[in-house]
Amino acid sequence: MEISTGTRASDAERDRIVGELGRHLGEGRLDLTEYDQRVAQVYRTTTREDLQQVLADLPAPSTPAPRRRRRRFPIWQRIEASAWLSVSVLVLVIWAAVSLGVGAFTYFWPIWVIGPWGAVLAVRAATGIEAGACHGRKA
Repeated sequence: MEISTGTRASDAERDRIVGELGRHLGEGRLDLTEYDQRVAQVYRTTTREDLQQVLADLPAPSTPAPRRRRRRFPIWQRIEASAWLSVSVLVLVIWAAVSLGVGAFTYFWPIWVIGPWGAVLAVRAATGIEAGACHGRKA
């Protein structure tokens, strides 16, 4: 559908142009003063042609940034795994300090902290529980 000249610009189109100006500001093509002037000009314009004049001396937008790859594990599972690792290291250090203090290896009690907790985390990560798989949602 061809748009005739003098077609009035919508607020969404103005916002898109302001977003492009913000990208150019972030990339260093505009300084803050010029950015402010151009944004004011965008909101003063009424037609699409006037909107395009604001961007006339700036390069066309390049290809969009590649989409970020989704991570295998949700953020809460990564947090739980880092807490498990931290606690595991802590109990191992405590066990090693006690063993050194006694002068012999003591009963390896950290296995009761590290093992069950790690097994639960591993099963949840492998099965996708709490990642949406058990509820029919996409992770």
